[in-house]
Amino acid sequence: MQRNKKIVAASAILLGAGAAAFAFSKLKKSFPPLNVYPSVDLNKYLGEWYEIALFPYKYEKCCFNTKAIYSLNEDGTIKVLNICNKNSQHGQLETAEGKAFIVDKETNAKLKVQFAWPFKGDYWILDVGENYEYALVGNPSRDNLWILSRTAKINGNSLKKLKGIATREGFDINKLVFTVQQENLKESVLEKQEV
Repeated sequence: MQRNKKIVAASAILLGAGAAAFAFSKLKKSFPPLNVYPSVDLNKYLGEWYEIALFPYKYEKCCFNTKAIYSLNEDGTIKVLNICNKNSQHGQLETAEGKAFIVDKETNAKLKVQFAWPFKGDYWILDVGENYEYALVGNPSRDNLWILSRTAKINGNSLKKLKGIATREGFDINKLVFTVQQENLKESVLEKQEV
C-alpha cells in the first residue's frame, strides 16, 4: 500500500515536471532570425511618430492618440517619450519616459529600450519609408509589433507593404489593433456628416 502511494506520487511529480517542461518549450518558441532594415539614419528617425497599429501591449491598455517622440541624449542614447490619452480621446494625458541604446552600430536598426532599470526590451526597426514617413518595429520573439507614421493616418499602400513584411517575418498580423488618433476621429465624423 505504502509502495503504491510512492509510485503514484513519483508519477505525479514526473507528469507535472513533464507538463511544465512542455509548457515552457511552448512559451520559448524558436523563430528564424529577424531581418532588420539594412541602414537606419538615426537623425532622420528622431522626432515625433504617431502609433498607427500595434500588438496589444499591457502598458498601452486603454490608450488613445498614442505618440512616441525620440530625441538624442548627450551620452549618445536616445530619449524615448511615449504619450497617450488614457481611457478616452480626451482622457488624462499619460507619459512614459525611457531611453534607447543602440545594440547594432552597423545598421542602427537594433535597439534596446529601457523604461525601468534594469529591464530592457528589444526594439528592432524592420522597415522605414524612403523619407522616413513610416516605420515598422518589432522584436525577435514576434510578440511585439508597431506600425508608426509621421502623420495620424498612413497611406493604404504603405500599410499593405508593412503588413506584408511583418507576415513574411513571422508576425501574426491578425493580432494587430489599430490605435484611435484624434485626426482619424475627426475624419470619421466628417465622413458621417457628408453621407
